[in-house]
Amino acid sequence: MYQYNDTDQTLIEERVAQFRGQTERFLKGELSEDQFRALRLMNGLYIQTHAPMLRVAVPYGLLSSKQVRMLAHIARKYDKNYCHVSTRQNIQYNWPKLETVPDILADLASVQMHAIQTSGNCMRNTTSDHLAGVCVDEIEDPRPYCEIIRQWTILHPEFAYLPRKFKIAVSGATHDRAATQVHDIGLHLVKNDKGEIGFEVLVGGGLGRTPIIGQVIRPFLEKKHLLSYLEAIVRIYNLFGRRDNKYKARIKILVKETGLAAFSQLVEQEWQLIKSDLELSADRIDAMKAQFTPPPYDLSAANDNSLDKHLQGDPAFASWFKHNTADHKAPGYRVVFLSLKAPDSPPGDITDAQLDALADLADQYSFGEIRTTHRQNMVFADIKQSELYPLWQKLDALKLATPNIGTVTDMICCPGLDFCSLANAGSIGVAKEINQALDDMDYIHDIGDLKINMSGCMNGCAHQSVGHIGILGVDKKGTEWYQLTLGGSSDNEAAIGERLGPSLAKDEVTKAVNTILDVYVKQRLSGESFLDTVKRVGLTPFKEQVYADH
Repeated sequence: MYQYNDTDQTLIEERVAQFRGQTERFLKGELSEDQFRALRLMNGLYIQTHAPMLRVAVPYGLLSSKQVRMLAHIARKYDKNYCHVSTRQNIQYNWPKLETVPDILADLASVQMHAIQTSGNCMRNTTSDHLAGVCVDEIEDPRPYCEIIRQWTILHPEFAYLPRKFKIAVSGATHDRAATQVHDIGLHLVKNDKGEIGFEVLVGGGLGRTPIIGQVIRPFLEKKHLLSYLEAIVRIYNLFGRRDNKYKARIKILVKETGLAAFSQLVEQEWQLIKSDLELSADRIDAMKAQFTPPPYDLSAANDNSLDKHLQGDPAFASWFKHNTADHKAPGYRVVFLSLKAPDSPPGDITDAQLDALADLADQYSFGEIRTTHRQNMVFADIKQSELYPLWQKLDALKLATPNIGTVTDMICCPGLDFCSLANAGSIGVAKEINQALDDMDYIHDIGDLKINMSGCMNGCAHQSVGHIGILGVDKKGTEWYQLTLGGSSDNEAAIGERLGPSLAKDEVTKAVNTILDVYVKQRLSGESFLDTVKRVGLTPFKEQVYADH
């Protein structure tokens, strides 16, 4: 993974010192709430319902074991012994005291981490495929380009005050696991007819109040033009994006109102002015690729035959292997998903003890690296097949081996009313109730690939608009109600879910989810997925059953 140089380290240490001074001035009354607000947002600090919330950047979801131990330390010393993995692969702390935040940032800086630009109207953390560098369908590892983008975006002087927040996602595989089509800019590494690898560029995607799927603005962009073309897009957005209405300030609205053709022309004109100034040299790209060389894989790993014995001898292990591991490009290795969706735990939460244990396991089994995913889980990317069984036993003891990756209980869930001051309704309690109702693992596995995404407000932090089943909390005269959508997806065939019908009371949501699953089981053809069934039969069979008593 990328290692900071002296410039990187100096930058974040100076930023910590700067924010320490700003915080001290605010606490002394020398800065007003409004003056401090912009400063704290630039450093990832929100004010939530009960306490501040600090969002820590995890660039493209990659962490070292040393960094994970620091996250555990911060959870223990400054928070309530846990943290939360967000849908943008970041880490969030929900209970720090304001006066301790500069100390937290100093601790983070000691392990090459920060919270810069994790909030505010700026370019946010760049996300990517959690299987980057190891997946079998990869065209090229996207992480070097993610790091180049990170270095370009951080404290970019021209883009510190954009009309609204701005998010970029990069995928290097044929299967989009980074939800690129619902980002302000999505980048796909692709091959052209000549066999050259470059970028397909999408623009204008986004979720929240007005969910929109991004459109291809450039089918093929040479690698050397990556930064100049991105800069041209953001410049046009900065110039013409609306600032009079925050609900219409995202680039998705600008592209929609301007039209893709006209927007593309504006970008092209701007690009021609700057493309030679920001050209990426082959040496720069090669130097960054050298930061992401494959680990020293054991070439004899595929010769081990103990895996089959364990699969045949232990059904619980076999179930975990089927659902929580994935193919790896190196023979004899597997990718392991660490489920943060145990039935009795809020989705995406992980304790300090679990983090410390994972750091040790990463050192022992996975070259000292851990990844976060946009579905609020974690990953060991490089596990020998011969070591899967002992690893599983240890993960099971840590409650990190629930065999539910990609299933109905692998829910994305925002903090909702329990923490967020923006929320209209709770999410964590509803997720727990759904989990309790779906306590039959055989049934869950029979349902198969089905993604529930649940948000407590229209901001859509949990991506409910692209959930196979989306659940959105709304407020009705001070009471919590929920709108359901079906058929959304953030994969290759990205789609916005369709609203099923009127919103439901809180105590009706779990029953509705169960009803939807029952209708699917009755309507599906042999081997047919939930999404394919919804596409084939439409919403009517589901709607009739969910609202039968209304």
